[in-house]
Amino acid sequence: MTTKETDNTAENIEVLNENLAKINELSKRLAGALSQKKPTNPSLQGPGQDFFAMTAAAYASDVMANPSKMIETQVDYWGKALTHYIDAQQNLMRGKLEPPEDNSPADPRFASPLWNEHPYFNFLKQQYLYSAEAISSAVDNLEDLDDKDRKRVRYFTRQIVDMMSPANFLGTNPEALAKAAETNGQSLVDGLENLVRDIESSDGELMVTLADKTAFEIGENIGTSEGSVVYRNEIMELIQYAPTTEKVHKTPLVVFPPWINRFYIMDLKPKNSLIKWIVDQGYTLFIVSWKNPDQTYRDFALGDYVEKGYMTAIEAAKAITGEDKVNAVGYCIAGTTLALTLALLEKAGDKSVKSATFFTTLTDFEDQGEFGVFLTDDFVDAIEDQASKTGVLEYPIMSRTFSFLRANDLVYGPAIRSYMMGEAPPAFDLLYWNGDGTHLPAAMVIEYLRELCQGNKLAKGGFDVLGETVTLSDIKVPVCSVACETDHIAAWKSCYSGFRQMGSKSKTFILSESGHIAGIVNPPSKKKYGHYTNEDVPGESSDWLDSATFNEGSWWPTWDKWLKTRSGAKVAARVPGSEKKYPILAAAPGIYVKEKVKIS
Repeated sequence: MTTKETDNTAENIEVLNENLAKINELSKRLAGALSQKKPTNPSLQGPGQDFFAMTAAAYASDVMANPSKMIETQVDYWGKALTHYIDAQQNLMRGKLEPPEDNSPADPRFASPLWNEHPYFNFLKQQYLYSAEAISSAVDNLEDLDDKDRKRVRYFTRQIVDMMSPANFLGTNPEALAKAAETNGQSLVDGLENLVRDIESSDGELMVTLADKTAFEIGENIGTSEGSVVYRNEIMELIQYAPTTEKVHKTPLVVFPPWINRFYIMDLKPKNSLIKWIVDQGYTLFIVSWKNPDQTYRDFALGDYVEKGYMTAIEAAKAITGEDKVNAVGYCIAGTTLALTLALLEKAGDKSVKSATFFTTLTDFEDQGEFGVFLTDDFVDAIEDQASKTGVLEYPIMSRTFSFLRANDLVYGPAIRSYMMGEAPPAFDLLYWNGDGTHLPAAMVIEYLRELCQGNKLAKGGFDVLGETVTLSDIKVPVCSVACETDHIAAWKSCYSGFRQMGSKSKTFILSESGHIAGIVNPPSKKKYGHYTNEDVPGESSDWLDSATFNEGSWWPTWDKWLKTRSGAKVAARVPGSEKKYPILAAAPGIYVKEKVKIS
């Protein structure tokens, strides 16, 4: 060994020892941070004991009724696992440091070449996938379960299987181990610092930081479309956007985003901004920015959102533009509440809304899709208990719930990169928005979960709002619904079911490729996701899709054609606000979107 090599070895050992000392100090901080965790209702963390008892009983009944099926499943698993073990052993005995044949499907968790090339890590991967397949098969074949219980069993089984992936543990993750060795432990120090930071900032809870929080500032490099706040009350700000064309359609457009998240998902950057694109097509555009509520809003219910949000915004848009009608858009839960508003206006004989568009909107909750696993009494009871105590459903609960619907993408993958690889969170606008959560008023969230999600009263029997009982059949204005093919929050077939029940004579349904966000925020310039159209609205969603036409590219231009025919002739472009009743209060994106509310 040369003197230089000796010096390098000594230097590396010194760096390693320094990093081990840092890890020791960070471990003490970690213990302190974890001690700050507050007790929580266990039903918010997972299903109750009744669920596990029911699942065990179903499995035992299945085994007793059909033991051959269980034996067949086990023999299939044993055969694959044992054959793979023998193949791996034979390669080693022959001196071949390579794994046996690997026909496992592509999986982002195992993208590193080491998972395929290194005998040890490939063995771990393949054995894990065999086990995962066997467990999933056993659950899928359970017979003594109804559809809702089966979905819950599948979901929570998948959560356990995903959690146990060898990629999620340092000792069995080849990328993390290799980086730790290459950096003399610096990647582990950086990762532990990231972990401690996340736990300290969440008062003892583990919430993975998905995006660099310092990379974006709302109104500076995201949410930058030019406009003005022209009205504000205790529940919302109304933003009118500045025109970019000399002429605009007479009928203004009012967009209601969900208050579970911030409205600027539709205005992340100019190149993918739905807001900018709508304005560029020649529409006078208003958007509601909802207040992030604190405990003083505990009694705000859906009726308050309808009256102080929807009806007030519609009246303001009419007054500012001098028109007697508007076109309206509702996204997700805001679409559900728009349906309530339309039915209520119809009962009152109010013709203020000319047409309505629903983005990924559930109005019939008979089948709630993947999110339905959280709509059983054990989980809803826990939400009601927590919201009643604090006055709001705090955003970390909803954020964690939605994240685990896509755990590998939104929990485990980011955790691996941050905590095991020591990487800084990326400067990714969509993930930044995803982490910018809002609270929900206690009365509203309980009413929504109990009366709409569980009771399905808007579709079945009638929903009470502001002294009236309304149903989907009360909606009479021309309607357009845009659903997304792989939406895990608002399943497109369920969106179609509620939409079909509306009393409108004119109905248009559009199905976009991709999911809840990417399917909607899909600018034509990207030429990415296509969409399906069908002029007819038959009884079943499968019939609609069977006779639908696939169209390349974004649904935005298709919707624009639909909207133009309901937006009137062109007039001179309008500047935001009016001097007397609706003066400009602030520049877009306003102040409500920037407010942060503390966690109790």
